[in-house]
Amino acid sequence: MPKKRHNNQYSKPPSVAPPSLSLSSSSRASEQNERSVNQILADLRRTAPRPTGVSQNNVAIATPTVHPSIRDILQIPEVPAPRPRRPQRRDANGRRIPPGPPPPRSWTSLSQSQPTFRDFKTDKKRQRQHWPLPGAYAPKPGSLVGEVLGRIVMDWDQQRHWNQFYFYTLPSHLRTALLGYILDFYEPGLSVADLRLVLTGPADSEFEEYDVEKPDLDLMNSDISCLDLSFSVGKSLKLKKLTEFLFPPDATIESHVQESWDTSEPVFGPTKLLPNLTQLSLAIEPGTWCAVSWKQLLTLANKLPTLTHLNLSGWPQPSLTGSIREPGSRTTVEDNNSYDWSEAIMVLKRLSKALYSLEYLDLTGCVNWAPALKAESDGEFVDWVRDWGKITMLRLRSSYALSDEHTDGNVFQFADWIDIATAVEKHIIAQRAGRGRWITVEKETLTESAKAVLEGPPPSYLSIRVH
Repeated sequence: MPKKRHNNQYSKPPSVAPPSLSLSSSSRASEQNERSVNQILADLRRTAPRPTGVSQNNVAIATPTVHPSIRDILQIPEVPAPRPRRPQRRDANGRRIPPGPPPPRSWTSLSQSQPTFRDFKTDKKRQRQHWPLPGAYAPKPGSLVGEVLGRIVMDWDQQRHWNQFYFYTLPSHLRTALLGYILDFYEPGLSVADLRLVLTGPADSEFEEYDVEKPDLDLMNSDISCLDLSFSVGKSLKLKKLTEFLFPPDATIESHVQESWDTSEPVFGPTKLLPNLTQLSLAIEPGTWCAVSWKQLLTLANKLPTLTHLNLSGWPQPSLTGSIREPGSRTTVEDNNSYDWSEAIMVLKRLSKALYSLEYLDLTGCVNWAPALKAESDGEFVDWVRDWGKITMLRLRSSYALSDEHTDGNVFQFADWIDIATAVEKHIIAQRAGRGRWITVEKETLTESAKAVLEGPPPSYLSIRVH
C-alpha cells in the first residue's frame, strides 16, 4: 500500500530573510543594516549630552573608561565621580527605618505604650484605686477624639443645650466614651438627664417644637453592651431613677379584637432601653456608701438577667435593714469569723439568683464583708456552683495603694485582707470541686519591705486605719 502523505501545517521559519523582503526595503534601511552595533552606540555617546553625566531620569550614562594619558591627548573630559550613597537610617535598636522624612513628634509620642483612659485610676489624696470594666472603649490620652470630648465636657452646661439634637446621633462607642468623660471631668457628675440626652435625645416636646423626627431606640442602642456609671451612683445619680430610666413603666394596653385566629398575641413587658446590656459598673465614691440601697440594687438586678460583668466597688455590707459596717473599716480575720452574716448571706443569695449569668464580679473595697461570700447560716449560703458557677474573675482588693511610707499597722491590715481573700478563694474552689469553671480571685500583693515587717515581731497596736 502506498504511504500516506502528511502536509505539515506548521513548520520552522527560515533563519534567512527571503530575497523579496530585502529587495523591497529602501536604500536607507539597507545602509543602517550595514552599520555595526558598535558604530551605532558610538554615535549615541557622541550625541548624548554629558555636562553632569546624568540623564533626565537621574540615571547615570555608562561611559567607557579611558587611560589618563589617552584622555589628555584626545582632550576627553573626566568622568564625574558617582554620588556617595546615603547612609541607612537606623533606630536606637539598630533596625532599619522606613525611607522618607521622620514622623512628627506627636505621632511617636502617641504610639508609645500608655494606659488607656480610665484604665487604672488612683486618687493621690486617698491612694484609692479603681479598675474599669474589661473591654470598655476609651480614647487614648492626647488623641483627637479625646481632646474633642474633653472640650465638650468642659463646656457641658451649654453643649447639652446647643447640641441636644446631635449627641444621640453619634456612634455608640463615642457616646459611651462621652459619658465616661462626664463622669470624670464634670464637677456636678452624671445625672439621669445627661443619660437621657446622650442615649435617647432631648424630650419629646423638643422634637415636636423643632419638627425633628424621633429616633428609633431599638436600632440606635442595640449595639451598646457596656455602661460605666462609676462614682455617680449615690452622688448625682439615684439608683431608683436609673432603674426607671432603663426600664420605663409599662404602657396601658387597650383591649381589641384580633383580626385572625392565626395572629399571635402580642407580648407586653417592660421596655428595655439597652436591650443588649451585658456590662454595668455601679462603683461608688468613698463617703457615699450611705446613699446606696441594696434593695434598689436587687430591683434592678431582677430586670438584668443577662448581665455578665458587674462592678460594685466600694459598696457597703449587704443589708436590707439594720446597721452595717463602713467599707474599709478596721477588720481582722477573728472579727469576721465571729460576726453574724445571716442577713448579708440572704441578700447575696438573692443577688446571685437574679444575676445567674455573671462571669466577672468586682468587689474592690469590700474585703471587710467578703467573709459573707463563704459563710453559712441556718443552711443558707452563696451557691458558687449553680447560681454563680459561671464567674471566672472575682476581684477582692482593698482599693488602697500601699505606699512606701507605710506603717506596721498598714502592713498587718493588708495581710489580714489577703488572708480573707485567700480564704474565699479556697472556699469557692472546694465548693465547685471540678463541677464549675475555674475562678481567679485577684487580691493584694505585698512588697519586699512589707514582707520584712511581717517576718519581724508584731506591733503592740493594730488599730491604725489605712489612709
